[in-house]
Amino acid sequence: MLTNLTLIHEHMAIDLSGPKKDLDCRMDLLTDGLQEIANLKNHGVVRILDCSNRGMGRDLKQVLELEKQTNIQILFSTGYYKDPFLPSEVDELTVDQLADLMTKEITEGIEGLRCASVIGEIGTSLNVITPNEEKVFLAACIAHKKTGAPILTHTTLGTMGDQQVDLLRKHGVDLDKVLISHVDLKNDFDSIVRLLNSGVNVGFDTIGKNNYLPDETRLDWIVRLIDLGYIDQLFLSMDITRKSNLAVNGGIGYHYLFDTFIPELKKRNITEDQLQRILSDNPNRFLGGNAV
Repeated sequence: MLTNLTLIHEHMAIDLSGPKKDLDCRMDLLTDGLQEIANLKNHGVVRILDCSNRGMGRDLKQVLELEKQTNIQILFSTGYYKDPFLPSEVDELTVDQLADLMTKEITEGIEGLRCASVIGEIGTSLNVITPNEEKVFLAACIAHKKTGAPILTHTTLGTMGDQQVDLLRKHGVDLDKVLISHVDLKNDFDSIVRLLNSGVNVGFDTIGKNNYLPDETRLDWIVRLIDLGYIDQLFLSMDITRKSNLAVNGGIGYHYLFDTFIPELKKRNITEDQLQRILSDNPNRFLGGNAV
């Protein structure tokens, strides 16, 4: 059985309902999915990275209570998402001021509760990096260099990953401490290989979202990437962000990764040891320590 696993890209509390004009995008798992998170312990999950940050509906008190009731460690993130979900402070503050806010949340804590472990998910729009998105990335570079905190990015439908890497590299970020998310939303295998060759990590973190890319393709690509020697740069997660995604509401739920997707990987001769590396060893390295 797989043990000591980390889900690297999830949202324990998130609210994107304003710009999306859809209350389905307002979710907190203490209310909406407590038992579903608790059940992850049965699959070996001991830690979850909550990628909700400033302006995304982050709710630390709710999440700490969720952690208490499930006995699963939950890590927090700092930073800002992407347009049109950026709060007004991104427009109002300078790059250095934004970097100071991120740095303080990493070194001193968020709302006096707990320090952020990751800068993320910081994002870019579809086929473009807007001025305020670039501003966030520049601030993240500064905070990363001051603290050593890893950076987790959002790519909209898998676009702009190369440009993100170029920007981060230009400003002195350790690319081994970068995870480019949602590469499995774009039907472009070569772009993933190109990202991996730059030295960053990549997230197959929208498992089950077949309306964007069939899981058959995700499965085939993961096997190919492992065969090509990239296993230590691969991450898996679900990125559930809607109430309707939860099993209790008829969605695929978190169990899909373990009950459906991973068994399909095993049918393709991916071993338990290889899965342990992807779901435990890689997060431990990226986050700088084992789950507690």
